[in-house]
Amino acid sequence: MLVECALFITCLTDTLAPQVGQATVELLEHQGVVVRFPSEQTCCGQMHFNSGYVDEARRLARRFVHVFGSYEAVVAPSASCGAHVRAHVAGLADDAGGLDERVWELTEFLVDRSGVEDVGSRFRGRVTYHPTCHSVRGLRLGDRPISLLRASGVEVVDLPEADECCGFGGTFAVKNADVSAAMLDAKLDHVLATGAEVVCACDSSCLLHIGGGLRRRGAAVRALHLAEVLAP
Repeated sequence: MLVECALFITCLTDTLAPQVGQATVELLEHQGVVVRFPSEQTCCGQMHFNSGYVDEARRLARRFVHVFGSYEAVVAPSASCGAHVRAHVAGLADDAGGLDERVWELTEFLVDRSGVEDVGSRFRGRVTYHPTCHSVRGLRLGDRPISLLRASGVEVVDLPEADECCGFGGTFAVKNADVSAAMLDAKLDHVLATGAEVVCACDSSCLLHIGGGLRRRGAAVRALHLAEVLAP
């Protein structure tokens, strides 16, 4: 097993969901991984790139390579940011040095690189899993997240229309608020229909969107990152 990795925390996790970063570190360290945290890391540039600010995204891509380029593995608790780095950083930076091939989403790293099945989660309760768009279409995570949940003894309830977008989509939720809200309503209906106590995903951004909708409905269902469910 690889014994060291760098944690790419992502802007959203750092500022709005620091508990996800803490859970990620606990989960990795429980598997014997030494986690390094380059404190000079900043945004990977995904938001800028998706919004058409290519020059700004290029500068951030170069910085990403500068900060993380020396590590054999970089792990992110975000399919969204991980997908951006893998798909675009090599093209934006002058010389990525193959870094895009060394960036792993958390469940990929655990299953594919570390060969982990049961991570020793102590969570008990009914969980439904929302596969985010980037995890399905960008990284093609497949059943890795659900297999980790089930192998660790978590009761997983299937989510109807699971691969439908929750409506967040970064700036999409701002620029197309009415469409985003309608998509969220449909997702919330499906989540509530499962009878699960928790809805989890691999992206904090989508979970903020879903969690906010659940709170506005007065629902008791919690929105938790997969790392929070799997952490020992």
